[in-house]
Amino acid sequence: MSTALKDNTKATATVSKHLNQLTADSYGLLGQLHLAHWNVEGTDFKTLHEMFQAMYEELFVAIDDIAEQVRQLGHYAEGGLQRLSEMSNVPEAPSAKAASAKDFVSAVLVASEVVMNTAIEARDACGDGIDPETEDLLIGRIRVHKKANWFLKSYLA
Repeated sequence: MSTALKDNTKATATVSKHLNQLTADSYGLLGQLHLAHWNVEGTDFKTLHEMFQAMYEELFVAIDDIAEQVRQLGHYAEGGLQRLSEMSNVPEAPSAKAASAKDFVSAVLVASEVVMNTAIEARDACGDGIDPETEDLLIGRIRVHKKANWFLKSYLA
C-alpha cells in the first residue's frame, strides 16, 4: 500500500468503492461478451466470435487484478452474481433470439463505455498522488477499453 493511502482510511475506502463498482460493471460487460460470443451469427461470425472471446478472456484476468487491488488496500472485494448484478450500471443485453451481429456489437460497445467511464472515475479518485499504483492499474484498463471501443465503433461504421 502506498504511503499516502496507508495514512488515509477515507481515501482507501473511496478508492476501494470505485474499484468494487468497476468490478461489478466489468462483470456486466463479461456477461454481455459471453452472450454475444455464444449467439452471434452471420457473415462476420468467425471474426466476431473470436473477438468477443479474446475480450472476455482478457477481462476475466483484469477483474481478478481489480478485486485483488481492493484487498491490497485493506478492504473487501464485492462478489456473487446477484450482488454484482445489482451494483452494475451496465444495461441489459439484447435478447439473443432477436439480436443481429450489429445488435451484439452495439450492446458490447455500450457496456464497454460504461466500464471505461467507471475506470476513469476510479482513476480520478486516485489522482494527485493519492494512490499512484492503483491509478496505474486503472490507466491500463482505460487504455484497453479505448482500443476495444475503437474496434467496435469501426465495425459499426
